Amino acid sequence: MSPVLAGVLQLLALVAALALAYRPLGDYMARVYSSKKHLRAEKWIYKAIGADPDTEMRWPAYLRGVLAFSTAGVLFLYLLQRLQGSLPGSLGFKSIDPDQAFNTAASFVANTNWQSYSGEQAMGHVVQTGGLAVQNFVSAAVGIAVAVALVRGFARSRTGELGNFWADLVRGTVRILLPVSVIGALVLVACGALQNFSGIHEVGQFLGTKQEWNGGAVASQEVIKELGTNGGGYFNANSAHPFENPGPVSNLFEIFLILLIPFALTRTFGRMVGSLRQGYAILATMATIWLGFTALMMWTEFHHGGPAFDLAGGAMEGKENRFGIAGSAIFSVATTLTSTGAVNSFHSSYTGFGGGIQMLGMQLGEIAPGGTGSGLYGMLVMALIAVFIAGLMVGRTPEYLGKKIGTREIKLAACYILVTPALVLGFTAVAMALPTPGDSMTNTGAHGFSEILYAYTSGANNNGSAFAGLNADTQWFNSTIGLAMLLGRFLPMVFVLALAGSLAAQQPVPETAGTLRTEKPLFTGLLVGTIMIITGLTYFPALALGPLAEGLAS
Repeated sequence: MSPVLAGVLQLLALVAALALAYRPLGDYMARVYSSKKHLRAEKWIYKAIGADPDTEMRWPAYLRGVLAFSTAGVLFLYLLQRLQGSLPGSLGFKSIDPDQAFNTAASFVANTNWQSYSGEQAMGHVVQTGGLAVQNFVSAAVGIAVAVALVRGFARSRTGELGNFWADLVRGTVRILLPVSVIGALVLVACGALQNFSGIHEVGQFLGTKQEWNGGAVASQEVIKELGTNGGGYFNANSAHPFENPGPVSNLFEIFLILLIPFALTRTFGRMVGSLRQGYAILATMATIWLGFTALMMWTEFHHGGPAFDLAGGAMEGKENRFGIAGSAIFSVATTLTSTGAVNSFHSSYTGFGGGIQMLGMQLGEIAPGGTGSGLYGMLVMALIAVFIAGLMVGRTPEYLGKKIGTREIKLAACYILVTPALVLGFTAVAMALPTPGDSMTNTGAHGFSEILYAYTSGANNNGSAFAGLNADTQWFNSTIGLAMLLGRFLPMVFVLALAGSLAAQQPVPETAGTLRTEKPLFTGLLVGTIMIITGLTYFPALALGPLAEGLAS
């Protein structure tokens, strides 16, 4: 069987698995966030934190809950790392330096999981399981909660109430993420992933240097890092490490986990707004972009550009033989089109155009299908922009799901789509202008520029993957990327929740013959075009200086 055919079969199997899970999981999540009942375990949690889950919140109160909880998470994780040296189960590792502790705390709370350290050489069991793994759950639950609040904004009318943040947070964690993670961890263990609390073992010598391995609760952290679109690896090699991702079966399963909730949330959206066709339109938009990027990446990496590529069967540099080009390409697109950031290959070693595809996937705004929750609310904001553009072309007030898109709504949507590019391009420009950050670049020229552009693109879009040619463990990059991750995560949430409150307060507008049918294929095409044009106009000059220049020169 040719490698290309094997890749196509893997893609078809993945699509079939996602299709089978789409309806039951999407409907289940809709019931979870619409239910008035509370599980006994959930009641204990509400009592412990002093929250009343039945109290409805307007958008400012909902936002305060998001920010207060996330701030507490940053402080807790920062202190846990700073105290690691005196904690049991630290495996003898010292406490984390202040700038790196801040960067890591901001990263995991912001659902980014950017890592400027080697996991197996820096973090002990307590920080890995009690700090990082916990944030993998709750940061994903926060993203889903904000998405559900926006969906309620479309579904409700003449009220500013969006639900209860604490109830949405707890339900997302207890009823969705935990059960799926338990099942997924068992599957990964069956595939050969590591799961223990072992210490450090010497396993041999290599060129006179002692070789050591340390164990850990790897499978349980691996499953939530993918399911929650987090991405932080237990080991420095991330999902290329055989303890995290043993073989082709586990690789395909991990890709399935990455895409599972973001795609299924479109069904949840359709169910909650009372029109499954609206959910299918959003799903079609996400799937079109994802399949297009995957096909383009596979073609780029299989394309033979010289004798070395001919002998290897494609661009195999930086890729694991057990996954091959196809398994690496599919994983790469899945992880950069979502806010996952997990990697099973060396992104810096992809072809020039391949690296550009990875960056462009993040620069779309992590919406195809995007992160857990963030993908859905990002796509819905882009849908409002598309409706607004269509309204301008036909000369009528834009409407979406029975809600008028007026001045306030379009200003909030515009602020949402401008925040991340401002962070990415602003920080990249400053880093390139200053003398010190450039010393961290492994390469010069277009590829060196791509390393820094990729780092800030990954951080501000809450992806967390790295080009891996950049030494990001410096005070400059730890501080600025940490700031970009926090601002890139929580500033857009401010605009999303304000938008949700504005929509929920409106009175529904009756559908007329002139209403744009947003559940039709025509709107899907308009939405795809809007996303690509906005992203292209924003990032093309920067991409032209980096991956496009490199690709055309090779």
